[in-house]
Amino acid sequence: MKDTIRVAGFDIGGANTDLAIVDFDMSGNVKHVETDFKYLPMWMRNDELSNALLDLLKPFNVDAVGVSMTAELVDAYKTKKEGVMDVAKKSKDIFEVPVGFVGLDGIVNFEDLEKNPLQAAAANWIATAPIAAKIEPNCIMIDTGSTTTDIIPIKNGKECAKGVSDLERLKTGELVYSGTLRTNVANIVDKVPLNGSWVRVASELFAITADVHTVLGNIKNEDYSCNTPDGAGKSVEECMRRISRVVCGDMDVLDPEDVEKIAGFIHRMQVQKVSEALIEVSGRNKIDTVITTGLGMDAIGKKASEAAGLNYLGMDSILSKKDCVVAPAVGTAIMMEEYLRTND
Repeated sequence: MKDTIRVAGFDIGGANTDLAIVDFDMSGNVKHVETDFKYLPMWMRNDELSNALLDLLKPFNVDAVGVSMTAELVDAYKTKKEGVMDVAKKSKDIFEVPVGFVGLDGIVNFEDLEKNPLQAAAANWIATAPIAAKIEPNCIMIDTGSTTTDIIPIKNGKECAKGVSDLERLKTGELVYSGTLRTNVANIVDKVPLNGSWVRVASELFAITADVHTVLGNIKNEDYSCNTPDGAGKSVEECMRRISRVVCGDMDVLDPEDVEKIAGFIHRMQVQKVSEALIEVSGRNKIDTVITTGLGMDAIGKKASEAAGLNYLGMDSILSKKDCVVAPAVGTAIMMEEYLRTND
């Protein structure tokens, strides 16, 4: 008789597909976690999803697979329904074990998902919230990934977001489209300080937040998992060159100190934008404790909490730093195991 069960949790995003392999004892207690991810730009390579899932899972034998997603919004799909069902069908068809999908009301099977595909659209925050609730049952979870920041209120151990869809959460402050890697810096600032003056920025995709956070030392080279805007490398020097172009300059016109100051200002403005939304969610829910997670948990989540004057704790108090980067995948595996145990 088996004394453990192994569940794979996938979080299929527009840019990254994350994996968590979680081992449970037969009472549902987590015994071990392994994580991995693969950069897969779904807007142009969604036909490679099946192979990407198989490649990630190749080293592991699992008893079940859980899937959460945000990739349905990429412009390879005409509608979110089309995206949800494409991702779900590819996930279901390649695995011979039970497959479930994270929806707004918990895990659903493929047949139930077909009846209401939008229940799984951008619902990965549903999987992360219970992990934050284990640390503090009344908190705001702030999860900053490569592209977006989720700001989810939790009361009495249950998420209580006012918005449900991405559109609604953008309205309520529970979603900020600003992340650690892929955000165009021209979407954060329209001017930057340079030599005592303000300089307007070029509205082009010259540099992204991965360049900013690399220059500032907030991320390691291996964290820069997305493509660079110019197709060049990811060294500090190459990141500086991309940032210099934001003011239509280059490294003959600017020196490294100039670029570092520009990067520092962009970072502060990104934190301010996230902090504004955090204050809105905190004030509405009367919660003053924040749980930070995701790739940007320190560089953005922690600093936004400080700027908002709120108490904060990192999810790395119960997960490793590496696991926090793919927390929705970990949460998805946990939800899938609970689903199997309660529906056995």
